[in-house]
Amino acid sequence: MTTAQFYESQLNFQTERRRATVEFIRIISDLWYDNGIELILFRNQLIDRNVSEILNLLEYSREFVQKPISIFDAVEIVQAIKELNFVSAKIDVGKLVYEFHLEKKQISKIDFVKKKLADAFTPKDIKPKDVVLYGFGRIGRLLARELMAKTGKGNQLRLRAIVIRGAIDAVTLEKRASLLRLDSVHGDFPGTVQVDLENKSLIIDGTTVHMIAANSPEETDYTSYGISDALLIDNTGAYRDKDGLGRHLKAKGISKVLFTAPGKGIPNIVYGVNHKEFSPDELDIFSAASCTTNAITPVLKVIEESFGIINGHIETIHAYTNDQNLVDNYHKKYRRGRAAALNMVITETGAGSAVSLAIPSLKGKLTSNAIRVPVPNGSLVVLNIHVDTPASKETVNTTVKKYALEGDLVEQIKYSLNNELVSSDIIGTAAPAIFDSNATIVTNDGKNMVLYVWYDNEYGYSHQVIRLAKYIAKVQRFSYY
Repeated sequence: MTTAQFYESQLNFQTERRRATVEFIRIISDLWYDNGIELILFRNQLIDRNVSEILNLLEYSREFVQKPISIFDAVEIVQAIKELNFVSAKIDVGKLVYEFHLEKKQISKIDFVKKKLADAFTPKDIKPKDVVLYGFGRIGRLLARELMAKTGKGNQLRLRAIVIRGAIDAVTLEKRASLLRLDSVHGDFPGTVQVDLENKSLIIDGTTVHMIAANSPEETDYTSYGISDALLIDNTGAYRDKDGLGRHLKAKGISKVLFTAPGKGIPNIVYGVNHKEFSPDELDIFSAASCTTNAITPVLKVIEESFGIINGHIETIHAYTNDQNLVDNYHKKYRRGRAAALNMVITETGAGSAVSLAIPSLKGKLTSNAIRVPVPNGSLVVLNIHVDTPASKETVNTTVKKYALEGDLVEQIKYSLNNELVSSDIIGTAAPAIFDSNATIVTNDGKNMVLYVWYDNEYGYSHQVIRLAKYIAKVQRFSYY
Protein backbone atom coordinates (compact mmCIF):
# COMPACT_ATOMS: atom_id res chain seq x y z
CA MET A 1 0.00 0.00 0.00
CA THR A 2 1.38 3.38 -0.99
CA THR A 3 1.46 6.36 1.35
CA ALA A 4 -1.38 7.97 -0.60
CA GLN A 5 -3.47 4.80 -0.43
CA PHE A 6 -2.82 4.49 3.31
CA TYR A 7 -3.92 8.08 3.83
CA GLU A 8 -7.10 7.48 1.83
CA SER A 9 -7.87 4.37 3.89
CA GLN A 10 -7.49 6.42 7.07
CA LEU A 11 -9.91 9.03 5.72
CA ASN A 12 -12.44 6.34 4.80
CA PHE A 13 -12.16 4.76 8.26
CA GLN A 14 -12.70 8.10 9.99
CA THR A 15 -15.74 8.78 7.82
CA GLU A 16 -17.28 5.42 8.70
CA ARG A 17 -16.44 5.91 12.37
CA ARG A 18 -18.12 9.31 12.51
CA ARG A 19 -21.12 8.03 10.56
CA ALA A 20 -21.50 5.21 13.09
CA THR A 21 -21.26 7.77 15.92
CA VAL A 22 -24.12 9.78 14.39
CA GLU A 23 -26.24 6.61 14.42
CA PHE A 24 -25.14 5.98 18.03
CA ILE A 25 -26.32 9.47 19.03
CA ARG A 26 -29.67 8.98 17.27
CA ILE A 27 -30.37 5.73 19.12
CA ILE A 28 -29.32 7.27 22.45
CA SER A 29 -31.86 10.06 21.93
CA ASP A 30 -34.61 7.67 20.86
CA LEU A 31 -34.09 5.45 23.90
CA TRP A 32 -34.05 8.46 26.24
CA TYR A 33 -37.18 10.19 24.98
CA ASP A 34 -39.21 7.16 23.89
CA ASN A 35 -38.29 4.58 26.53
CA GLY A 36 -36.86 6.58 29.43
CA ILE A 37 -33.54 4.70 29.07
CA GLU A 38 -30.46 6.71 29.98
CA LEU A 39 -27.23 5.45 28.42
CA ILE A 40 -23.80 6.25 29.84
CA LEU A 41 -20.22 5.26 28.97
CA PHE A 42 -18.22 4.27 32.03
CA ARG A 43 -20.23 6.77 34.09
CA ASN A 44 -19.81 9.52 31.49
CA GLN A 45 -23.06 11.09 30.33
CA LEU A 46 -23.94 10.47 26.66
CA ILE A 47 -27.14 12.49 26.28
CA ASP A 48 -26.64 15.72 24.27
CA ARG A 49 -23.03 14.84 23.35
CA ASN A 50 -21.64 15.55 19.90
CA VAL A 51 -19.65 13.19 17.66
CA SER A 52 -16.19 14.33 18.74
CA GLU A 53 -17.07 14.19 22.45
CA ILE A 54 -18.29 10.60 22.16
CA LEU A 55 -15.21 9.50 20.21
CA ASN A 56 -13.01 11.06 22.90
CA LEU A 57 -14.94 9.20 25.60
CA LEU A 58 -14.42 5.96 23.70
CA GLU A 59 -10.69 6.67 23.56
CA TYR A 60 -10.62 7.09 27.35
CA SER A 61 -12.63 3.87 27.75
CA ARG A 62 -10.19 1.84 25.66
CA GLU A 63 -7.28 3.03 27.76
CA PHE A 64 -9.22 2.60 31.01
CA VAL A 65 -10.20 -1.06 30.57
CA GLN A 66 -7.41 -2.06 28.16
CA LYS A 67 -9.89 -3.58 25.74
CA PRO A 68 -10.63 -2.69 22.08
CA ILE A 69 -13.90 -0.81 22.65
CA SER A 70 -15.00 0.63 19.31
CA ILE A 71 -17.92 2.76 18.19
CA PHE A 72 -19.00 -0.07 15.90
CA ASP A 73 -19.37 -2.46 18.85
CA ALA A 74 -21.13 0.25 20.84
CA VAL A 75 -23.65 0.86 18.04
CA GLU A 76 -24.51 -2.84 17.85
CA ILE A 77 -25.01 -2.98 21.62
CA VAL A 78 -27.39 0.02 21.68
CA GLN A 79 -29.26 -1.37 18.67
CA ALA A 80 -29.80 -4.56 20.67
CA ILE A 81 -31.03 -2.53 23.67
CA LYS A 82 -33.50 -0.70 21.43
CA GLU A 83 -34.75 -3.91 19.82
CA LEU A 84 -35.44 -5.49 23.23
CA ASN A 85 -37.81 -2.58 23.96
CA PHE A 86 -37.82 -2.41 27.76
CA VAL A 87 -38.36 0.87 29.59
CA SER A 88 -36.95 3.11 32.31
CA ALA A 89 -33.35 2.12 32.98
CA LYS A 90 -29.83 3.49 33.31
CA ILE A 91 -27.31 1.41 31.41
CA ASP A 92 -23.54 1.68 30.98
CA VAL A 93 -22.84 0.87 27.33
CA GLY A 94 -19.10 0.81 27.98
CA LYS A 95 -19.48 -1.88 30.62
CA LEU A 96 -21.62 -4.00 28.27
CA VAL A 97 -19.12 -3.71 25.40
CA TYR A 98 -16.25 -4.49 27.78
CA GLU A 99 -18.02 -7.55 29.16
CA PHE A 100 -18.93 -8.72 25.67
CA HIS A 101 -15.21 -8.85 24.87
CA LEU A 102 -14.67 -10.96 28.00
CA GLU A 103 -17.45 -13.38 27.01
CA LYS A 104 -15.89 -16.79 26.40
CA LYS A 105 -18.89 -18.33 24.62
CA GLN A 106 -19.92 -17.51 21.08
CA ILE A 107 -23.07 -15.44 21.47
CA SER A 108 -24.87 -12.75 19.49
CA LYS A 109 -24.91 -9.24 20.87
CA ILE A 110 -28.69 -9.25 21.28
CA ASP A 111 -28.61 -12.55 23.22
CA PHE A 112 -25.75 -11.19 25.32
CA VAL A 113 -27.65 -7.99 26.14
CA LYS A 114 -30.82 -9.96 26.88
CA LYS A 115 -28.88 -12.12 29.35
CA LYS A 116 -27.13 -9.19 31.06
CA LEU A 117 -30.25 -7.02 31.33
CA ALA A 118 -32.75 -9.76 32.17
CA ASP A 119 -33.96 -7.90 35.28
CA ALA A 120 -34.84 -4.86 33.17
CA PHE A 121 -37.83 -6.70 31.73
CA THR A 122 -39.56 -6.43 35.11
CA PRO A 123 -40.23 -2.68 35.35
CA LYS A 124 -40.15 -1.02 38.75
CA ASP A 125 -43.27 0.69 40.02
CA ILE A 126 -41.99 4.27 40.13
CA LYS A 127 -44.11 7.27 41.07
CA PRO A 128 -42.59 10.57 39.85
CA LYS A 129 -41.58 12.94 42.65
CA ASP A 130 -42.15 16.69 42.72
CA VAL A 131 -39.05 18.68 43.72
CA VAL A 132 -38.81 22.14 45.28
CA LEU A 133 -35.46 23.96 45.40
CA TYR A 134 -35.23 26.17 48.47
CA GLY A 135 -32.52 28.65 47.54
CA PHE A 136 -31.06 29.42 44.12
CA GLY A 137 -27.33 29.95 44.60
CA ARG A 138 -24.42 28.04 43.07
CA ILE A 139 -25.66 24.56 43.99
CA GLY A 140 -29.33 25.42 43.51
CA ARG A 141 -28.78 26.57 39.93
CA LEU A 142 -26.66 23.55 39.03
CA LEU A 143 -29.35 21.29 40.46
CA ALA A 144 -31.96 23.13 38.39
CA ARG A 145 -29.86 22.71 35.25
CA GLU A 146 -29.33 19.01 35.79
CA LEU A 147 -32.90 18.26 36.85
CA MET A 148 -34.29 19.98 33.76
CA ALA A 149 -31.71 18.53 31.37
CA LYS A 150 -32.47 15.02 32.62
CA THR A 151 -36.25 15.32 32.90
CA GLY A 152 -36.77 13.06 29.88
CA LYS A 153 -40.26 11.57 30.12
CA GLY A 154 -40.66 13.04 33.60
CA ASN A 155 -40.90 9.69 35.38
CA GLN A 156 -38.34 10.44 38.10
CA LEU A 157 -37.68 13.87 39.62
CA ARG A 158 -39.80 16.82 38.47
CA LEU A 159 -38.61 20.31 39.32
CA ARG A 160 -41.79 22.22 40.14
CA ALA A 161 -40.73 25.31 42.10
CA ILE A 162 -37.81 27.44 43.28
CA VAL A 163 -38.08 29.42 46.52
CA ILE A 164 -36.17 32.68 46.98
CA ARG A 165 -36.27 35.61 49.39
CA GLY A 166 -37.74 39.00 48.56
CA ALA A 167 -40.40 40.16 46.14
CA ILE A 168 -40.67 38.60 42.70
CA ASP A 169 -41.01 41.18 39.94
CA ALA A 170 -39.93 41.50 36.31
CA VAL A 171 -36.36 42.49 37.20
CA THR A 172 -35.95 39.70 39.74
CA LEU A 173 -37.27 37.06 37.35
CA GLU A 174 -35.05 38.20 34.50
CA LYS A 175 -31.96 38.27 36.72
CA ARG A 176 -32.70 34.78 38.01
CA ALA A 177 -33.28 33.56 34.46
CA SER A 178 -30.00 35.11 33.31
CA LEU A 179 -28.05 33.44 36.12
CA LEU A 180 -29.51 30.11 35.07
CA ARG A 181 -28.75 30.67 31.37
CA LEU A 182 -25.16 31.83 31.85
CA ASP A 183 -22.42 30.63 34.14
CA SER A 184 -18.84 31.86 34.19
CA VAL A 185 -17.54 28.45 35.33
CA HIS A 186 -19.86 25.89 33.78
CA GLY A 187 -20.79 27.70 30.57
CA ASP A 188 -24.17 28.33 28.98
CA PHE A 189 -27.19 26.23 29.88
CA PRO A 190 -27.91 24.14 26.74
CA GLY A 191 -31.68 24.55 27.10
CA THR A 192 -34.06 27.51 26.95
CA VAL A 193 -35.06 29.77 29.83
CA GLN A 194 -37.95 32.23 29.45
CA VAL A 195 -39.70 34.53 31.92
CA ASP A 196 -43.44 34.26 32.59
CA LEU A 197 -44.13 37.43 34.59
CA GLU A 198 -47.89 36.91 34.78
CA ASN A 199 -47.49 33.58 36.57
CA LYS A 200 -44.22 34.52 38.33
CA SER A 201 -42.50 31.55 36.76
CA LEU A 202 -39.56 30.51 34.65
CA ILE A 203 -40.29 28.43 31.57
CA ILE A 204 -37.30 26.07 31.39
CA ASP A 205 -37.13 23.88 28.29
CA GLY A 206 -40.85 24.53 27.81
CA THR A 207 -41.79 23.46 31.35
CA THR A 208 -43.18 25.82 34.01
CA VAL A 209 -41.15 26.17 37.21
CA HIS A 210 -42.81 28.43 39.78
CA MET A 211 -40.71 31.12 41.48
CA ILE A 212 -41.98 31.53 45.03
CA ALA A 213 -41.03 34.25 47.50
CA ALA A 214 -40.78 33.17 51.15
CA ASN A 215 -39.08 34.40 54.29
CA SER A 216 -39.66 31.30 56.42
CA PRO A 217 -39.99 27.57 55.70
CA GLU A 218 -43.55 27.15 56.99
CA GLU A 219 -45.34 29.96 55.21
CA THR A 220 -45.81 28.52 51.71
CA ASP A 221 -48.74 26.35 50.69
CA TYR A 222 -47.16 24.37 47.86
CA THR A 223 -50.39 22.54 47.14
CA SER A 224 -51.79 25.81 45.76
CA TYR A 225 -49.22 25.43 42.97
CA GLY A 226 -50.30 21.85 42.25
CA ILE A 227 -47.31 20.45 44.17
CA SER A 228 -47.82 17.55 46.57
CA ASP A 229 -45.76 14.98 48.48
CA ALA A 230 -42.66 16.87 47.35
CA LEU A 231 -38.99 16.55 48.15
CA LEU A 232 -37.61 19.93 49.19
CA ILE A 233 -33.87 20.46 48.64
CA ASP A 234 -32.60 23.22 50.94
CA ASN A 235 -29.53 24.96 49.47
CA THR A 236 -29.55 28.03 51.71
CA GLY A 237 -27.65 26.85 54.78
CA ALA A 238 -29.94 29.03 56.88
CA TYR A 239 -31.24 26.00 58.78
CA ARG A 240 -28.75 23.27 59.66
CA ASP A 241 -30.26 21.13 62.40
CA LYS A 242 -33.23 18.81 62.69
CA ASP A 243 -35.50 21.42 64.25
CA GLY A 244 -34.69 24.12 61.69
CA LEU A 245 -34.92 21.87 58.64
CA GLY A 246 -38.01 20.20 60.12
CA ARG A 247 -39.87 23.48 59.70
CA HIS A 248 -40.11 22.71 55.97
CA LEU A 249 -42.26 19.69 56.77
CA LYS A 250 -44.89 21.99 58.28
CA ALA A 251 -45.53 23.53 54.86
CA LYS A 252 -48.37 21.95 52.88
CA GLY A 253 -47.10 19.75 50.06
CA ILE A 254 -43.66 18.84 51.47
CA SER A 255 -42.95 15.30 52.70
CA LYS A 256 -39.13 15.01 52.59
CA VAL A 257 -36.20 17.42 53.09
CA LEU A 258 -32.65 17.12 51.75
CA PHE A 259 -30.01 19.58 52.98
CA THR A 260 -27.00 20.32 50.75
CA ALA A 261 -24.44 20.79 53.53
CA PRO A 262 -23.40 18.98 56.70
CA GLY A 263 -26.35 18.78 59.09
CA LYS A 264 -26.66 18.46 62.86
CA GLY A 265 -28.82 15.74 64.41
CA ILE A 266 -29.71 14.28 61.00
CA PRO A 267 -28.10 11.56 58.85
CA ASN A 268 -25.08 12.88 56.92
CA ILE A 269 -24.97 10.72 53.82
CA VAL A 270 -22.34 10.12 51.17
CA TYR A 271 -24.31 8.44 48.42
CA GLY A 272 -22.70 5.15 47.42
CA VAL A 273 -21.05 4.69 50.80
CA ASN A 274 -23.68 4.76 53.57
CA HIS A 275 -27.03 5.72 51.98
CA LYS A 276 -28.48 2.22 52.40
CA GLU A 277 -28.17 2.54 56.17
CA PHE A 278 -30.98 5.13 56.19
CA SER A 279 -34.42 4.24 54.87
CA PRO A 280 -36.66 6.89 53.24
CA ASP A 281 -39.57 4.96 54.72
CA GLU A 282 -38.37 5.77 58.24
CA LEU A 283 -36.75 9.22 57.93
CA ASP A 284 -37.89 12.53 56.48
CA ILE A 285 -34.79 14.76 56.79
CA PHE A 286 -31.42 14.00 55.23
CA SER A 287 -28.07 15.74 54.70
CA ALA A 288 -25.86 15.25 51.64
CA ALA A 289 -22.79 16.19 53.76
CA SER A 290 -20.17 18.46 52.12
CA CYS A 291 -18.46 18.44 48.73
CA THR A 292 -15.13 17.55 50.35
CA THR A 293 -16.64 14.72 52.40
CA ASN A 294 -18.19 13.32 49.22
CA ALA A 295 -14.81 13.51 47.49
CA ILE A 296 -12.67 11.80 50.12
CA THR A 297 -15.03 9.22 51.64
CA PRO A 298 -15.27 6.87 48.61
CA VAL A 299 -11.46 6.71 48.24
CA LEU A 300 -10.93 6.30 51.99
CA LYS A 301 -13.47 3.47 51.96
CA VAL A 302 -11.37 1.69 49.30
CA ILE A 303 -8.16 2.11 51.31
CA GLU A 304 -9.79 1.13 54.62
CA GLU A 305 -11.35 -2.02 53.17
CA SER A 306 -8.24 -3.03 51.22
CA PHE A 307 -5.31 -2.07 53.43
CA GLY A 308 -6.64 -0.79 56.76
CA ILE A 309 -6.05 2.80 57.87
CA ILE A 310 -4.05 3.38 61.06
CA ASN A 311 -4.17 7.19 60.87
CA GLY A 312 -3.80 10.02 58.40
CA HIS A 313 -4.11 13.67 57.52
CA ILE A 314 -6.41 15.30 54.97
CA GLU A 315 -5.35 18.59 53.36
CA THR A 316 -7.98 20.18 51.16
CA ILE A 317 -6.88 22.65 48.49
CA HIS A 318 -10.25 24.22 47.82
CA ALA A 319 -11.55 26.78 45.37
CA TYR A 320 -12.73 30.00 46.97
CA THR A 321 -16.43 30.29 47.74
CA ASN A 322 -19.06 32.96 48.22
CA ASP A 323 -18.46 32.73 51.97
CA GLN A 324 -15.13 34.57 51.52
CA ASN A 325 -14.63 38.26 50.82
CA LEU A 326 -13.82 39.51 47.34
CA VAL A 327 -11.64 42.25 48.86
CA ASP A 328 -10.23 42.56 52.37
CA ASN A 329 -13.05 43.15 54.82
CA TYR A 330 -14.39 42.01 58.19
CA HIS A 331 -15.30 38.31 58.46
CA LYS A 332 -16.43 36.36 61.49
CA LYS A 333 -13.75 33.73 60.77
CA TYR A 334 -10.03 34.39 60.76
CA ARG A 335 -8.32 34.74 57.35
CA ARG A 336 -11.53 34.32 55.31
CA GLY A 337 -11.85 38.08 55.34
CA ARG A 338 -8.81 38.47 53.09
CA ALA A 339 -9.31 38.90 49.32
CA ALA A 340 -10.27 35.46 47.99
CA ALA A 341 -8.99 35.90 44.43
CA LEU A 342 -5.59 37.22 45.57
CA ASN A 343 -4.61 34.93 48.43
CA MET A 344 -4.15 31.34 49.49
CA VAL A 345 -6.08 31.17 52.75
CA ILE A 346 -5.62 28.58 55.48
CA THR A 347 -8.93 27.69 57.08
CA GLU A 348 -10.61 24.77 58.80
CA THR A 349 -12.65 21.88 57.41
CA GLY A 350 -14.74 19.32 59.24
CA ALA A 351 -14.23 16.72 56.52
CA GLY A 352 -11.85 14.62 58.61
CA SER A 353 -14.36 14.04 61.38
CA ALA A 354 -17.31 13.95 58.96
CA VAL A 355 -15.86 10.90 57.21
CA SER A 356 -16.38 8.84 60.37
CA LEU A 357 -20.13 9.43 60.12
CA ALA A 358 -20.07 7.39 56.90
CA ILE A 359 -17.18 5.07 57.88
CA PRO A 360 -17.34 4.61 61.68
CA SER A 361 -14.07 2.62 61.79
CA LEU A 362 -12.18 5.83 60.94
CA LYS A 363 -13.40 7.75 63.99
CA GLY A 364 -10.51 9.61 65.62
CA LYS A 365 -7.99 8.46 63.03
CA LEU A 366 -7.94 11.46 60.71
CA THR A 367 -6.98 15.11 61.06
CA SER A 368 -7.87 17.71 58.45
CA ASN A 369 -7.32 21.26 57.33
CA ALA A 370 -8.08 23.37 54.26
CA ILE A 371 -6.39 25.93 52.04
CA ARG A 372 -8.65 28.14 49.94
CA VAL A 373 -6.90 29.09 46.69
CA PRO A 374 -7.58 31.69 43.95
CA VAL A 375 -9.61 29.58 41.53
CA PRO A 376 -13.42 29.84 41.32
CA ASN A 377 -14.07 26.09 41.11
CA GLY A 378 -12.19 22.80 41.06
CA SER A 379 -10.54 21.46 44.20
CA LEU A 380 -7.99 18.88 45.30
CA VAL A 381 -7.57 16.74 48.40
CA VAL A 382 -4.22 15.33 49.47
CA LEU A 383 -4.65 12.18 51.57
CA ASN A 384 -1.57 11.30 53.63
CA ILE A 385 -2.33 7.86 55.06
CA HIS A 386 -0.54 5.33 57.25
CA VAL A 387 -1.87 1.85 56.48
CA ASP A 388 -1.85 -1.47 58.28
CA THR A 389 -1.16 -3.70 55.25
CA PRO A 390 1.83 -2.61 53.13
CA ALA A 391 1.20 -2.03 49.43
CA SER A 392 3.10 -0.79 46.39
CA LYS A 393 2.04 2.13 44.23
CA GLU A 394 0.91 -0.30 41.54
CA THR A 395 -1.18 -2.29 44.02
CA VAL A 396 -2.85 0.85 45.36
CA ASN A 397 -3.68 2.14 41.89
CA THR A 398 -4.91 -1.24 40.68
CA THR A 399 -7.15 -1.55 43.73
CA VAL A 400 -8.72 1.89 43.26
CA LYS A 401 -9.18 1.19 39.55
CA LYS A 402 -11.05 -2.02 40.35
CA TYR A 403 -13.47 -0.14 42.59
CA ALA A 404 -13.92 2.50 39.87
CA LEU A 405 -14.77 -0.19 37.33
CA GLU A 406 -17.14 -2.39 39.31
CA GLY A 407 -19.03 -2.45 42.59
CA ASP A 408 -20.90 0.14 44.66
CA LEU A 409 -18.54 3.08 44.02
CA VAL A 410 -18.46 3.22 40.23
CA GLU A 411 -20.42 6.48 40.19
CA GLN A 412 -18.31 7.98 42.96
CA ILE A 413 -14.74 7.37 41.75
CA LYS A 414 -13.41 8.38 38.36
CA TYR A 415 -9.97 6.92 37.68
CA SER A 416 -7.74 9.38 35.82
CA LEU A 417 -4.94 8.25 33.53
CA ASN A 418 -4.04 11.79 32.48
CA ASN A 419 -0.41 12.81 33.02
CA GLU A 420 -1.29 16.46 32.46
CA LEU A 421 -4.32 16.72 34.76
CA VAL A 422 -4.91 20.18 36.28
CA SER A 423 -7.85 21.75 38.07
CA SER A 424 -9.55 23.22 34.99
CA ASP A 425 -9.66 19.75 33.42
CA ILE A 426 -11.99 18.37 36.05
CA ILE A 427 -14.68 21.05 35.71
CA GLY A 428 -17.96 19.38 34.78
CA THR A 429 -17.04 15.91 36.11
CA ALA A 430 -20.09 14.19 37.57
CA ALA A 431 -18.12 11.87 39.86
CA PRO A 432 -17.46 13.43 43.28
CA ALA A 433 -13.91 11.99 43.36
CA ILE A 434 -11.35 11.94 40.53
CA PHE A 435 -8.44 9.72 41.53
CA ASP A 436 -5.15 10.99 40.05
CA SER A 437 -3.35 7.68 39.49
CA ASN A 438 -0.18 9.28 38.16
CA ALA A 439 0.28 11.35 41.33
CA THR A 440 0.15 8.45 43.81
CA ILE A 441 3.16 8.23 46.15
CA VAL A 442 3.99 5.21 48.32
CA THR A 443 7.00 4.85 50.63
CA ASN A 444 9.46 2.00 50.09
CA ASP A 445 8.07 0.03 53.04
CA GLY A 446 4.53 0.39 51.62
CA LYS A 447 3.15 1.65 54.92
CA ASN A 448 2.62 5.30 54.01
CA MET A 449 0.85 6.61 50.94
CA VAL A 450 -0.06 10.02 49.55
CA LEU A 451 -3.15 10.04 47.32
CA TYR A 452 -4.41 12.94 45.24
CA VAL A 453 -8.16 13.25 44.69
CA TRP A 454 -9.58 16.04 42.53
CA TYR A 455 -13.21 17.14 42.62
CA ASP A 456 -15.50 19.67 41.03
CA ASN A 457 -16.80 21.04 44.31
CA GLU A 458 -19.95 22.33 42.57
CA TYR A 459 -20.81 19.97 39.71
CA GLY A 460 -19.63 16.66 41.18
CA TYR A 461 -21.30 17.44 44.48
CA SER A 462 -24.57 18.43 42.76
CA HIS A 463 -24.69 15.03 41.10
CA GLN A 464 -24.24 13.35 44.47
CA VAL A 465 -27.18 15.40 45.74
CA ILE A 466 -29.32 14.24 42.83
CA ARG A 467 -28.31 10.61 43.33
CA LEU A 468 -29.32 10.87 46.97
CA ALA A 469 -32.52 12.71 46.03
CA LYS A 470 -33.55 9.84 43.75
CA TYR A 471 -32.93 7.38 46.57
CA ILE A 472 -34.99 9.43 49.03
CA ALA A 473 -37.77 9.91 46.46
CA LYS A 474 -37.73 6.18 45.61
CA VAL A 475 -37.54 6.86 41.88
CA GLN A 476 -34.42 4.85 41.11
CA ARG A 477 -34.73 2.82 37.92
CA PHE A 478 -33.16 -0.48 36.97
CA SER A 479 -29.48 0.24 36.50
CA TYR A 480 -26.55 -1.59 34.99
CA TYR A 481 -23.16 -0.04 35.52
